[in-house]
Amino acid sequence: MSGPRGTPPSSPFAALGLSAALVRAVQDRGYAEPTAIQAAAIPPALAGRDVVGCAHTGSGKTAAFGLALLHHLEHTRRPALRRALALVLVPTRELAQQVGETIRALAVHLSDPVKVAVVFGGVSINPQMMGLRGGAEVVVATPGRLLDLVAHNALRLGDVEVLVLDEADRLLDEGFADELGRLLALLPARRQNLLFSATLPPAVQQLAQTLLRDPVRADPPTTSGDAAPAIEQRALQVDVAMRTPLLRHLLVQHAWPRVLVFVATRYASEHVADKLRRAGIAAAAFHGDMSQGARTQVLADLRSGALRVVLATDMAARGLHIAGLSAVINYDLPRSAADYTHRIGRTARAGAAGTALSFISAATEPHFRLIEKRQGQRVPREQLAGFEPREAAAPASSPEGGIKGRRKSRKDKLREAAAQAARIEPPVID
Repeated sequence: MSGPRGTPPSSPFAALGLSAALVRAVQDRGYAEPTAIQAAAIPPALAGRDVVGCAHTGSGKTAAFGLALLHHLEHTRRPALRRALALVLVPTRELAQQVGETIRALAVHLSDPVKVAVVFGGVSINPQMMGLRGGAEVVVATPGRLLDLVAHNALRLGDVEVLVLDEADRLLDEGFADELGRLLALLPARRQNLLFSATLPPAVQQLAQTLLRDPVRADPPTTSGDAAPAIEQRALQVDVAMRTPLLRHLLVQHAWPRVLVFVATRYASEHVADKLRRAGIAAAAFHGDMSQGARTQVLADLRSGALRVVLATDMAARGLHIAGLSAVINYDLPRSAADYTHRIGRTARAGAAGTALSFISAATEPHFRLIEKRQGQRVPREQLAGFEPREAAAPASSPEGGIKGRRKSRKDKLREAAAQAARIEPPVID
């Protein structure tokens, strides 16, 4: 016997308590059964409980909260004039777009249509204000642009019933924390709160304690002590000056159709991308100084195959889902273990396998050890023929650091600062 509209009553998603329309939507997207985070977070969210969800990138967190808030709207008497009833806060433009697309797809079979507005900075505010004239039940936003829209009276937040904080650890970063605090003050006190993150450092746990009411902790055992499934982590020892030749060698040697390479600076993303193009490799930079249109085009070209390699700063470490991303390469190491987790989580998504390679120089070896310690996993060091490192680490007792007899360079100081930041960073809970 089938349920409404042919939905089988034995559907694993129906067993979570989701409506027939939402079960049809997940079937349309090819979801065979709930992921661990979905199975843990959706039932308490449907019951109206506040939820703290912790799971690795690519584990299905977006669908978990998306289904929960759509179920709420489906069973809520909505006013004729659209009002913002559900608010999803995210740290980046790309994540905002991706979350918006997912929620729209999940809402496709609802008998009473739901309008989803996606708003973010870096583009003109006028089209977004025009798009909000008719109202929207779901608003997916970056904090700064949302505050701008509120200041322009294009949106009011007094009717929000469900608040979602996605990538909560990043939302508490410097530059976001103040905006988040201002937004929370504009929301009604009575609401449901859903907080999701790939890591739960103390700052996020403190936010959960102050913001959420008796929350359910959705922290599936499958995420514990494992940065991400099916990721082959490799650490290649190489001198700093030989990183670009090694990168070219790897790209020629391996048949990776799509590769994301992380660098430390916007200049490096442009510089290395230019060198790869000169070597005949289709590559492009991706960083915060680019217009939104240019950033969108780079990602579209990578997905379509027009580009093979994207050189990105850490703004690409979160929220990007690129199907078939075979490899992630850390040309420069991230400053923290949490960023490392997010970076390598761009590959091996949706059950696929992937490779994460990190370039390790003598100067960055101590920092990578700290990253290994935080993620609880040792990565064997490798050397490739023709790229064996010649640099030696400075003795720990040397007051100058770097090359003996020379004052610390700016790079030396930056590396030390990064290592120090990693030392004081709280443990990562995957």
